Amino acid sequence: FQTRPIFSRLSIPSWESQENGRLVADSVAEKGQKSCSGPGQVSNGYPSTSPQSPREGPGAGMDRGSTPGAFRTLVVQQTSLDPPRETWSKKMDFLLSVIGYAVDLGNVWRFPYICYQNGGGAFLLPYLLMAVFGGVPLFYMELALGQFHRSGCISIWKHICPIFKGIGFAICIIALYIAFYYNTIMAWALYYLLSSFRATLPWTTCNNQWNTPNCTRYLSTDLNVSWTDNSISPAQEFYIRQVLQVHLSPGLHQLGWVSWQLALCLLFIFTVVYFSIWKGVKTSGKVVWVTATFPYLVLLILLIRGATLPGAWRGVVFYLKPDWGKLLTTTVWLDAAAQIFFSLGPGFGVLLAFASYNPFHNNCYKDALITSSVNCLTSFLSGFVIFTVLGYMAEMRQQGVETVAKDAGPSLLFIIYAEAIANMPAATFFAIIFFLMIIMLGLDSTFAGLEGVITAMLDEFPHLLARRREWFVLGLVCVCYLGALSTLTYGGAFVVKLFEEYATGPAVITVVFLEVIAVSWFYGTTRFCNDVQLMLGFAPGVFWRVCWVAICPCFLLFIIGSFLAFPPEVKLFNYLYPFWTTVLGYCIGFSSFICVPSYMVYHLVTTKGTFKQVSLDRQNHCIHPYSDTESVCFSHRKCV
Repeated sequence: FQTRPIFSRLSIPSWESQENGRLVADSVAEKGQKSCSGPGQVSNGYPSTSPQSPREGPGAGMDRGSTPGAFRTLVVQQTSLDPPRETWSKKMDFLLSVIGYAVDLGNVWRFPYICYQNGGGAFLLPYLLMAVFGGVPLFYMELALGQFHRSGCISIWKHICPIFKGIGFAICIIALYIAFYYNTIMAWALYYLLSSFRATLPWTTCNNQWNTPNCTRYLSTDLNVSWTDNSISPAQEFYIRQVLQVHLSPGLHQLGWVSWQLALCLLFIFTVVYFSIWKGVKTSGKVVWVTATFPYLVLLILLIRGATLPGAWRGVVFYLKPDWGKLLTTTVWLDAAAQIFFSLGPGFGVLLAFASYNPFHNNCYKDALITSSVNCLTSFLSGFVIFTVLGYMAEMRQQGVETVAKDAGPSLLFIIYAEAIANMPAATFFAIIFFLMIIMLGLDSTFAGLEGVITAMLDEFPHLLARRREWFVLGLVCVCYLGALSTLTYGGAFVVKLFEEYATGPAVITVVFLEVIAVSWFYGTTRFCNDVQLMLGFAPGVFWRVCWVAICPCFLLFIIGSFLAFPPEVKLFNYLYPFWTTVLGYCIGFSSFICVPSYMVYHLVTTKGTFKQVSLDRQNHCIHPYSDTESVCFSHRKCV
C-alpha cells in the first residue's frame, strides 16, 4: 500500500473555511499562492470550478466570496491508504477488450440470419435507428459511469442511488448463468477443431458409426447423387449424433450422461480463461491482441474465398435484397432492437468494469463511437462471409438459398458452414482457421463477462478479496465449470437453448431498464452530464440527454413488452419445448432479478431516515473524489 494525495472540492459556508483539515480556499489563489497550476485549476490539474450544483440556487454564478454566509469552492487534500487502482497498460488494450467483448458469436450467426429473415437490406434501416437512439447511448452511458466512479457494477450504486444496489448483484448472477452455457459452444468448436487435423474431415463421409441410412454425401463431384427432402448431410449427423449426441436424450426431462469428450474440451477452455484473467487487465489486455484481431483476419480470408465460389452472388443478393413491406411489421423492429442491444452488450457489468480501469480524463465518448461502429460493421461484414457460402451451397444442391439457410444459431456454423468448408479445396486449412475464429470470438466475451463479476466483487469486498484475486478467480472458474456440466450431457443442447431464450435475455433487459431509470431520473441527467463534463471537458448534448431520459427507457420497454406479450415458441431440432420448460426458464431468469426488490427492502429496513433520505441521499456513501457533490470521502471511508 502507498499513500497518495487525493483532492476533492467541497462547498461549505465561508465562516467554516478555517477548519475541516487542510483547506485551501480559492481566495488564497487570488493572493498569489501557488496552490493552482493555472487559471481555473487546482494543484492536481483538475478544474477548480464546477457546474452549478442543484442545491446552490440561481445565484450560483455570483461571487460567493463577497457575500456573507455564501458558499465558497474549497479544495480538500487527503491521504489515502488504499492501493492505486489497476489501469490498462495501453489505450489499445482497452479498445481491443471492448471490441472483443462486443463482437462475439452472435455477430457471426445471429445478425445474418435476422437480417435476411426481416427484409434483407430493408432491415438495416431499423437496425441503424435502434443503434443510434438506443444501443449507442446506453453503451456511452455505461462507459462514462464506470470511468467516472471507477467502480464495478455493485459498489457503483452507493455513488448513484444506493437503493438500486441490487442491480449489481443481479448482473453478477446473470453473468454466471451466461458462463454456464456460453462456454459450452466453444467446447463444441474445440471438438470440431481437434477433429479437423486429418486429411479427410469426419463430417464429409457417411461410413462412420454415427451415420444413419438417410445420410447423403453430396459433394460437387458426386453428380449421380440427388438431394431429397429426406436427405441428411453428413455434417448434420456429425453435429447432432457425434458431437452433441442429442439423439440419446428424449428431452429436458431426461438429459442423460455427461459427454466426457466435451467435458475435457470445456476444461481446456476454462483453463485458458483462468490464466488469461487471473492477474487482471494487465494480462487480459495482452491476450486480446490475439483473440480480438485474429477473427478479423479469418473473416477477411473467408470472405475472399467465399466470393470466388460459384453461386456466391445468389447468397449476396438474397442477403441484401430489400423487402420494404416487412418494415410495417412489429417483428422487424423488435428483432432490430434486440439484436443491437445484445450485440453491444450494455447491462452486463462489463463496460462498467473495463472503463473503471481507464484514466480519469480518457475520452470515453470517442471510445463509445469507435467500438460501437466497429461492432455494427463487423456484423454487416459477417453477413457477406456467411451468405456467399450459403449461395454456393444452394448452387451445389440446386435449391433456393432460403431452403439452405433454414438453420439458425449454432447450427448455421456447425452444420451449413462446416459442410461448405468440406467442399472447398484445402478444406482442412479452412476448417482449422474457422473453428479457431469461433473459439477466439467466444474467449473474448468470456474474459469480459467474468472480469465484470471479478471487478464487482473485488470492489465490493476489497479487504477480503483484494489480495486473493488469483484464488477468487479460480473459485469462480470452478463454479462456472460445475454449473456448465448440465450443458455437457446428451441433452445439453436443450439446456443451452433454454438458458439463451429465457434465463438471461428478459432478465438483463429489465435490469438495464432499471439502471437507465436510476441514472437518468434518480441520480439525474444534469448531475450525470456534469460528471461527464468534469472528465472530458465538455457536456453531452441535447441528443444524448433526450435519449437517456426518454428514448432509451422506451426502447427497453418495447423489448420487455414484446417478450411478455409474445413469448417465443422454442424448438430445437425436432424437440418442441413443453410449457413447463417455459415456466422453468422464466423462474431461472427471475432468480437473478429478485435481487433488485430484495435489496430495496433490505436497504429500507436497515437504513435510518425518511424514504427520500434512505433511497436517494448519497451523503452517507463514499463518492468519487472529483465528482460534483457536497460530501468528501476519506481513506477510512467515512464521509463528513
